[in-house]
Order: sequence, then C-alpha cells, then structure tokens
Amino acid sequence: MTSRNSNGEKSSCIFCNIVNKLENTEILYDDDDVCVFRDIKPASDYHILTVPKRHIEDAKNLQAADKELVEKMLAIAKEMLQKNNLSLEDARFGYHWPPFRSVKHLHLHTIAPESKMGLIGRIIFKKDSYWFVSPDYVASRL
Repeated sequence: MTSRNSNGEKSSCIFCNIVNKLENTEILYDDDDVCVFRDIKPASDYHILTVPKRHIEDAKNLQAADKELVEKMLAIAKEMLQKNNLSLEDARFGYHWPPFRSVKHLHLHTIAPESKMGLIGRIIFKKDSYWFVSPDYVASRL
C-alpha cells in the first residue's frame, strides 16, 4: 500500500510522490514493494536511494514484520551496484537515524565508490554514527 491520495493528488511526502510517479524523477528500479532513484545531492559518483512504496516514516518505525522488506531493500541496492559494475567492498549502505533525516520516509542510501566521498559526505554518512546506521543495525532491531 502506498501513500497516494485516493483522488491522485500529491502527498506532502516527496518520496511518496516519487514512488507514485507524481514527480518528474527517473526511476532506476521499481517493483510492488520498493523503488530506487538517484539522490539529488550525491555524496559520490553513484548515490541512490532505495525506498519502500509503503510510507514508513523512518528506521525507528520499522516493525518485526518489516524485516523481509529491509532485507529486500539491501538486496536490491546491492544488485544495482553490481548492475553498474561497482564494487560492494567500496560502497557505503545506511539509513539516517532519527531525528537526523531530511525526508520523513524510510530510505536506504547506497553510495559508491566510498573511496571518492568528500569530507562533507563522509561526515553526513559517517558509518555507525549517532545519525547514520548500517542495514545490519536496523535489521538487528527488528
């Protein structure tokens, strides 16, 4: 279930609008559960967001029943890297941990190559920090 209004109007959530194709955003991957598109402020050469079509505010709002969805999001993100001939070993995956997020819709960042991230990107997407956590950490809480 998505957050599309019954009358087809835009939502206040930009990511809900993107997954419902109400924005002019290039969709890189799309299925019944998730959607993938580029981050508008890339931290490296390749920076994508994998988002669930169902509106989930953030990683803290995930439930045990969402474990399969979280695993699928990571699997698709890894497939996207491989499809683009990018190394899984030189990539960073993670979620912003509330209250440190700019969009209130769950999204997995996939950034590659990690080795090309600038100083600001390394700070914003700092591994295992108070504000950016790994998919493993998120899954461990479910």
